[in-house]
Amino acid sequence: MFESRGEKAFVTAITVILILLSIIALIPLLSVISISFSSKSAVDMNLVTIWPKQFTLDSWGHMIDRPDLWKSFFLTLGSTVIGTVLALLMTALLAYPLSKVEFRWGGVIMVGVVIAMIFKAPIVPYFLTVRGIGLYNNPLVLVVPHILNPFNLIIMRSFFKQFSKELEEAAFLEGCGYFRMLFQFVLPLSKAVLATLALFYGVVLWNQFQHPLFFLQNPDWFPLQIKIRQFITDDNVIMAGAASQADLNYNERTLRAATVIFAIVPIIMVYPFLQKYFVKGAMIGSVKG
Repeated sequence: MFESRGEKAFVTAITVILILLSIIALIPLLSVISISFSSKSAVDMNLVTIWPKQFTLDSWGHMIDRPDLWKSFFLTLGSTVIGTVLALLMTALLAYPLSKVEFRWGGVIMVGVVIAMIFKAPIVPYFLTVRGIGLYNNPLVLVVPHILNPFNLIIMRSFFKQFSKELEEAAFLEGCGYFRMLFQFVLPLSKAVLATLALFYGVVLWNQFQHPLFFLQNPDWFPLQIKIRQFITDDNVIMAGAASQADLNYNERTLRAATVIFAIVPIIMVYPFLQKYFVKGAMIGSVKG
């Protein structure tokens, strides 16, 4: 399609601006990565910018050998995977009937969903409620409060509204019930929205900080983000197990940088595989009403 000179200039300007913003956003990340691979002396003298100085893997070697870090990592990984699967299941089971006009109470329930999305529960009543159902100092608190999100429910409901009524009616005439229709026909054709919401839920579960901070007191149940907080705020914790020699090639700053990168790498690795579904699912779920 032919573009005018003004349109080409606009696209070029937007492209340049986005590239500059991307570079600005990457600089802090590159700085942390560089510090994690730099020597203690280079970091102490503030020689590290966006490229490692006196490259070394000593910081990574120390952190990777720590069993408490791996325990928190696998706890977070398990809660993220299990929580995402349960969240997608619960969201689909509620969104599918809400997408049907014939569902009598759908309008009332949707009003409640919108209210829950707009008005968040006050912290104190929320804390007392979660503690009252037995989730205080319980690792299930990493999963249960996150298995249904009103915003994600609305996206999936809107997505389900696009399905052909003729296809569903034909399936019902063949003896297909609602559950079979959902699991054998609807969900297999909903990869876009499922991938999008899996990313939404997964990021929240992986990065959760407030829930474990409020509800978990046992260090054995600390997820990765709380463990990172310990490393950042307590030098004794992050240097635990380190040799006492004065010629160590790492310090608190390099170890913290390595830990931060260690925590974000899994999400960065997963995102490219879901990106092709992400925009499609989000657009369809938000535009279709």
